[in-house]
Amino acid sequence: MRHGYRGRGFGRPGGWQQADLPDAAEAPDWFAGRLPADWFAGPPTIEIDRDEIVVIGELPIPAAEPVDAEQPADAEPPTGEVPKATREGLIARFRESTRPARMQIAQEAQARYGRNVAWGVSVDGERILFTHLAVPVMTRLRQPERKVLDTLVDAGVARSRADALAWTVRLAGQHAEEWLDELREAMRKVDDLRAEGPRGL
Repeated sequence: MRHGYRGRGFGRPGGWQQADLPDAAEAPDWFAGRLPADWFAGPPTIEIDRDEIVVIGELPIPAAEPVDAEQPADAEPPTGEVPKATREGLIARFRESTRPARMQIAQEAQARYGRNVAWGVSVDGERILFTHLAVPVMTRLRQPERKVLDTLVDAGVARSRADALAWTVRLAGQHAEEWLDELREAMRKVDDLRAEGPRGL
């Protein structure tokens, strides 16, 4: 059962270190049973890659104050948008009040799946990630690729080549998200077929 969870997972499983660990694809089901029911307004999004599991939940919005019947006729009607200060207060309260429990759950998940766990929240459409993993990735670039990074640095878009490379990866991901999702889904189907093995043997 998926318990209504939405999740994205990609990246092939790790090497021998993770050979005896449960498949991280089951992590949404595990978190469905492990997370307190009153933390989020609905099922959180679980995002998974080779190194990290990110849990992002929508915080419930407090009920709006009733409209004053004696409010002047020329007063502006409520917009329905949550004030910035209210959003910041909700995030701060959740982060501090749940810290010990989140640390315990993260330790359990890390022992189970061999991946770090990061947390984030969404409030009124705004997503905020708490401390999460930044993984160094080594690559070799030829001069044309290096010139692209140096241009971004010289223009002040990025502080360094490493920062410029991260910026280009984020930009590529934004413009190719649909294609990447289709590719990940195809990879999952291949993994499922490989796990089933040949039929009729």
